[in-house]
This record gives sequence, structure tokens and C-alpha cells, in this order.
Amino acid sequence: MISFLSIIALGFFLGMRHATDPDHVIAVTTIVSRQQSIRHAGLIGILWGVGHTVTILFVGAGIILFNLVIPTRIGLAMELAVGLMLIFLGVLNLTGVTQWVTQRFTPTHGHGGIIHSHAHTHGGKTHVHLHAHNPEVHLHLEQHPEGRWQRILARVGLYNLLRPVAVGLVHGLAGSAAVALLVVTTIRDPRWAIAYLLVFGVGTIAGMMLITMAIGAPFAYTGKRFMNLNRGLGVASGLVSVAFGLFITFQIGFVNGLFTANPRWMPQ
Repeated sequence: MISFLSIIALGFFLGMRHATDPDHVIAVTTIVSRQQSIRHAGLIGILWGVGHTVTILFVGAGIILFNLVIPTRIGLAMELAVGLMLIFLGVLNLTGVTQWVTQRFTPTHGHGGIIHSHAHTHGGKTHVHLHAHNPEVHLHLEQHPEGRWQRILARVGLYNLLRPVAVGLVHGLAGSAAVALLVVTTIRDPRWAIAYLLVFGVGTIAGMMLITMAIGAPFAYTGKRFMNLNRGLGVASGLVSVAFGLFITFQIGFVNGLFTANPRWMPQ
């Protein structure tokens, strides 16, 4: 039992540490740079962690249960995807496409309407009705436990919900092989190995939630008080994302040899 608890604790804290990898932090910084709420930033971190965990579980379980072997070029291509994604996120941020899409697909902000709310009761249930002067901005959310989450999800917007999940999925591809191979060498029982991957994923979700909330705090503060500084932080995050993405692409493509005749891959 002590050994099992130790493995679970180790998986959780290693998952939290995994969330602090530079490429992870840079990716979520680019995403939360347009957020003006710490809670929304934390939700983005959770969604990134969920996407990351899904890939880790699927790929890791395949390696553990079916002894799958990932070819060198495919492994390098999965890691290259992270570099390309960072470049893509950075370019979207720098060109203003991220801000435009965020506004377009966020119901409470997408049409520039001022949102009002009022409560009313019918059928024994209390509802909150949100509306704006612009008729295209219209939400109707119930005031019960699910309604709170519905309001949060509506304010964040569809694009901001799907983007961190997709980014997390890509990051999970790059790290899944290394995590699974580490588990295979230390935990012989496949059931406990899969359980470890799940706990590792939970730790990653928790770690990324804390990181995005910490990163989102200065963006939320400056976004409401210092617009020019906020824009500067957003541009800086985009530049860092592009630069680090180019570095990863060069490292994978030429140093590790994906674009050469003799590729070399060591899962990390």
C-alpha cells in the first residue's frame, strides 16, 4: 500500500512539474494573453491539461498494453508539431487574428454590446436572463449549479474553449512516448501503469491551472488599467512563442535529423 501511494504521489507531483516545461508555459501564455479574467485563465489551463491528458492516456496505454513502438521519424514529427504550433499561435497573436476570433466567438463580447442581466422566476425555477442592446448578443442561462458554469463557458467563448484543448492534445503527442516508456521501466503491472498515467494527467491539469492563473493575473490587471502595457505583453508573448517554435523546429528538423537521412530521437 505504501509503495502504491508513493507511486500515486510521485505521478501527481511529476505531472505538476511537467506542466512547467518551457514549451507548455509559452503556449499557454500566448493563449491567456488576451484574457482579462484570472478565472478564465485558470479554466484555459484546465482545458489544456485535459487535452494533454487525453493524448497521454491513449498513446501511453497503447505503448504499455500493446508494446507499440513509435518509429523515429514519427516520434520526431510529433515533437515537430509542437514547434509548428508555437509558431502558429505566435503569428495569430502578433497579427491580431487571435483577438478578432476571440471577440467574434465570445457571445458576451463578440458584437460590442453592453451586457445586462436580470432574474425572473417561472415554473418554480429562478433564471438569469442576459441581454444586450445589440439583438445578436443574447444569452439565457438558468440560475442553478449548472448555470454558473454555463455563464463562465459562455463568457469565455467557443474558440477560447477549443483552442487550449487542441494545443494540449498536440503537447500530449510530443510527451506521451517519454512518459509511457518511463512508466514501463518502473511499473510492471499494466493496470497500475495506466493508473499512474491518469494521476500524472491530473497533476498536469492542476499544475497548468495554477500556472495559467499566475500568468493571467498581470494580463487581467493591465488589460483593465493599462491598455498599452497589456498590448505590449501580448506582443512579447507572441514573439517569444514564434522564436521558441523556430528553435524547436530547427532542433528537431536538423539537429535531430528529421529532415536528414539519419534521424535520431530520444523521447524527452
